[in-house]
Amino acid sequence: MDGIEVSTLVERLGSDEDAVRKMAVFKLQSSIGDPSFADVFIAEGGLTKLRYLTLNATGNTLAYSLTSFSRLLEVDKGWEFVNQELVKRVVELVVTHPLVNILRGAMSILVAVVSHPHTSTTRTTQPNAFGFRALRPAIAEYPQFLEMLVSRLSSADHALCTNALQLINSLMRDAITNGADHEWPKFIKRLQDLGVIRAVYGLMQGTALQDLAHPLLEFQALTKVLLRKWRDVPVELDKPEHRRALKGIHLASNPEKIPEQPENEEDGGKKKHNPEKWRRLGFESESPAWEFEDAGFLGMMDLADFVRKHEDSFQKLLLEQSTQPLEERCPIARASLAVTAILYEHFEIDKSDLEDSKGYLALDSRASIDRIFRPMILQWSKLHTAGLQAFLRLWKSTGAETADFSKVAELVRILLEAVVGGASRTKEIQEIEEELASFEYQRLRELQMEILELTYEDTWGHHLRQVRDELNHEALQFIKEQRIRCLLQGAWFPNTAPFKPETGPVTKGDLNRVAPPPSTYRFVRLSHNRRWLHYADFPSKASNEPSLEELPEKIDLTTVSSVVSNVSASSSSITSSTSTLHPSPLSSTRITIHGYFLPHASPPPSAAAAHAPSHSKSSSHSHAHRKEIPLLTLHPPSHTLASEWLDGLLMLLNQQPITAETNKLLRIVAGYGLKIRLLNVRFEELGGAEAREVPGREGVDEEYYYDVFGG
Repeated sequence: MDGIEVSTLVERLGSDEDAVRKMAVFKLQSSIGDPSFADVFIAEGGLTKLRYLTLNATGNTLAYSLTSFSRLLEVDKGWEFVNQELVKRVVELVVTHPLVNILRGAMSILVAVVSHPHTSTTRTTQPNAFGFRALRPAIAEYPQFLEMLVSRLSSADHALCTNALQLINSLMRDAITNGADHEWPKFIKRLQDLGVIRAVYGLMQGTALQDLAHPLLEFQALTKVLLRKWRDVPVELDKPEHRRALKGIHLASNPEKIPEQPENEEDGGKKKHNPEKWRRLGFESESPAWEFEDAGFLGMMDLADFVRKHEDSFQKLLLEQSTQPLEERCPIARASLAVTAILYEHFEIDKSDLEDSKGYLALDSRASIDRIFRPMILQWSKLHTAGLQAFLRLWKSTGAETADFSKVAELVRILLEAVVGGASRTKEIQEIEEELASFEYQRLRELQMEILELTYEDTWGHHLRQVRDELNHEALQFIKEQRIRCLLQGAWFPNTAPFKPETGPVTKGDLNRVAPPPSTYRFVRLSHNRRWLHYADFPSKASNEPSLEELPEKIDLTTVSSVVSNVSASSSSITSSTSTLHPSPLSSTRITIHGYFLPHASPPPSAAAAHAPSHSKSSSHSHAHRKEIPLLTLHPPSHTLASEWLDGLLMLLNQQPITAETNKLLRIVAGYGLKIRLLNVRFEELGGAEAREVPGREGVDEEYYYDVFGG
């Protein structure tokens, strides 16, 4: 400390000159956070003088004293000097003092006092020196304390705003944890009435998140604690507040009054109630208390809040539904409880994410900050109202009945996940309300199907991918063999006069001109050893297909370098082999086989090539010094024939098929293979599933069958 001894510093704290005291306490605040220094400072009697300055100093001396005292409490020392006199003085400063530097230190002291554990080994002469109860006498004397505290949340000074929110969090946590069942709801209600939700919501959507991150995350976690605590409170009609809430819901529905008509003296003094008193509001029975078992008092609060704020529309809705058949009426109370459960699950209220969120903050990333802050949880009431209105809208638009309740609830869950879950941190609640009100049903159904597919993918994804890979390979080998057998069978192709360069470029008129019938036909067939491609030209199609001996021309497939065609990979599939591509008797579809010209030598036979001629970069490289020329050109008259021969030649060269028709066949074969595999899955093999009873054949006639392919 710049060479100043602790004893000298303590002595200067008691000086008669304000300037000396100010400098001493200024230097003290930078060292008092060291536990070893604090021990020496207390041993030298400095704590008594520091407390005196905290109670009596003014200006910067007071600000430095408050900061020093708060830092001393942070290292868990000096608690024996914390009493009602000190607490009252600090509360008074928070309420009456305008200087920011004084308010920061004062709030830090109160945060330490409220947060100090009751199980601490430190002893104090004041039994109520810790927790929220330590502030109650001072707050009773300064009732505007909470109002001033909430107003500090709008301060431009981020440090003051942070301290104020930390103090609010400490008060809330202590009230929830240690307060009586009838006390903490009143305190939370008072804070809400003072606008703490609105203030914190604005901070979460603001730009000062880095400075306020920890207290904001703690407030978000405390909001979850509150919601969970309200949910865990069972609805009991012997409690006055529960009985009043339920009665308020009933009265807001504008119940029809039934005139008293006593039949005899015994029941003449009894009031007659509507037999549909609670079922009319959407409950399943006339004993509504048990229906709040899952949602607890939180569900009752949400329903009562909706009814109170939308009383006219609530009464109008009940009046409209009274004219409808019973099964077509939307059970409003059940819908409200369902929306509460959906929101509870969406925000993961049962999961405490405070520690995980602090870990995310270490990333120091804007994306992580936007992910962990969820300001919409502070708009619970408005989200519940918007969700319930969406439930009613979907019920009406889908023509739902009572049996469809769970289906509509699932649609609302998907809707809230899409709109609320997909909302950015800065998105306003008004925009979300509008989006929930205008979300199209068709789009919602599409989302539902996408989620269903993802669910199946998550459950069976690994197994299905493995099975699909196997089946795709098997389907490829099956189709390859089928296409090659088409080549082994052979086919007729019409001949066309080749284009001559001297005739000039091809024009649009040339393309539109109807070509003359072919004068000759070419028959092409693959040899049995799959090494040679035999062909010959004939003046006309013969009734019998020529044998290999009648096809003198042949191409060694080991010399083939590529197969080129103008067949489109996305062309429409035509199943009939007799369907032609154009009205012209001569098709414009062309398949050209390119290869290397060997004028003086024939390639040596290869045992491997005799079974499956290969076409790879290495073979292409070995013939790089030779000239590549068209070896054969074919004109398939139909899409099917073009697909068979183009993909057959490619697959014979160990290349992938490219036509739409072949790829469609691959998908069909693989798809049926997957269905056949799934038929072998037994119900009891599903993990966690209970075996169901297999239906018998009693009452089934001889025409009983399984509809495997769905009709």
